[in-house]
Amino acid sequence: MAEDSRGDPACGGMDGRQDPVPSSGGFSFPEYELPELNTHAFHVAAFGELWRGRLRGEGDLSLKEPPGDREVTDSGCEDAAAARDLGCSLETAAELRAVCGLDKLRCLEEGEDPEVIPENTDLVTLGIRKRLLKHREETLRIDRACRQETFAYEMESHAVGKKPENSADMIEEGELILSVNIFYPVIFHKDLYKSAFFYFEGTFYNDKRYPECRDLSRTIIEWSESHDRGYGKFQTAKMEDFTFNDLYIKVGFPYLYCHQGDCEHVVVITDIRLVHHDDCLDKTLYPLIIKKHWLWTRKCFVCKMFTARWVTNNDSFAPQDPCFFCDVCFRMLHYDAEGNKLGEFLAYPYVDPGTFN
Repeated sequence: MAEDSRGDPACGGMDGRQDPVPSSGGFSFPEYELPELNTHAFHVAAFGELWRGRLRGEGDLSLKEPPGDREVTDSGCEDAAAARDLGCSLETAAELRAVCGLDKLRCLEEGEDPEVIPENTDLVTLGIRKRLLKHREETLRIDRACRQETFAYEMESHAVGKKPENSADMIEEGELILSVNIFYPVIFHKDLYKSAFFYFEGTFYNDKRYPECRDLSRTIIEWSESHDRGYGKFQTAKMEDFTFNDLYIKVGFPYLYCHQGDCEHVVVITDIRLVHHDDCLDKTLYPLIIKKHWLWTRKCFVCKMFTARWVTNNDSFAPQDPCFFCDVCFRMLHYDAEGNKLGEFLAYPYVDPGTFN
């Protein structure tokens, strides 16, 4: 959580570059932020206004689907538009239309099934695809990887171009869409408490919507200020008073979401762009989950909450063999207060497969 030494981004800093903070021994903390991995900090609403202002006309922001295949009555007008967009001559635009036109993309004869790859194709990538499909048919089995691939595709495609039944729920033209990756935590918690916060650019946005919500960031702020640890002064705000439009963010930078006291999720904004007519246009469906990793993990047999860290065999305390335990439950069940072994069992450290998702 290195502070931007050029100013608090939440208060207007736009640069977002990290200047190392000198101390008597050199630097007080290492430089973790690499410029090629994330953008500089920018204001989300200002980004949207900038792009909307640069577009040529209302048609560029339109969410109406473009007309389907239609006859081009004036090829000269089409060539002129292509030449203007590509910055090339009319002759080059006409040649591109002749070589790359839609009619050139149709490789099937009348009556051929588009789902069947022809045997005599001279397209290299299509031939590779055909060989892979054939190999998969020969070795196909319904396994976890196959289900994961199908599940991910369905989640990504089920809302493409979806329009709301109520026109009042239609997304406005020129609205921004942010793509966010939220990583799974190391441990899993039951949803018991409403307190939570997001951390963006030096500010903790605490969820204070309910009377029982606590300020989870207070402990972190007090720790950072207790011995002048070099992080600068953090800010706090109410989460419900802000939207993403109000924030300064960096695309590709790891931020933090914390809930249930100590359950932490790394949050990375991977993309920001204007809405397109192929996006889901029903704003009531947002935030929209488009992909969810297949979560394969073993929970502790006792608490059924934490990820397993030990596996036992021939365990006199376990109802099954093998049996999986988190570290706390394993030690409480198998050792006394002095650390002496109780009963008979064989125990091995366990690395959960979910670690590699």
